[in-house]
Amino acid sequence: MSAECSSYLNADKVLVSGFSCPRTGGDARAVYCCGFQDVKYCCDDPHSFFPYEHSYMWWLSVGALVGLSIAAVVLFAFIITVCVLCYLFISTKPRSKLDTGLSLQMAGKISC
Repeated sequence: MSAECSSYLNADKVLVSGFSCPRTGGDARAVYCCGFQDVKYCCDDPHSFFPYEHSYMWWLSVGALVGLSIAAVVLFAFIITVCVLCYLFISTKPRSKLDTGLSLQMAGKISC
């Protein structure tokens, strides 16, 4: 089984001539033509999208972890600030009860 990869223009606008899969000296299991319009390669999985090993994904993961770490620190600082402001608001409130303006008195005996 073999597949033909047609010629294409790569990202640098250089014409890459067509080739058949598997390539001479390449992996014998890579019998499918995979890739995009600007990069084509032989692969062993017809649903493969990237010609690179998955190690490049670690850089994306490191970037995501750095971004999430910064977001977590900002969120933590926001929560601490809210807690401090709430504590200051509660601790500076007057402790006396509100004066309603009415004084309660015992009802006396009414004599007629």
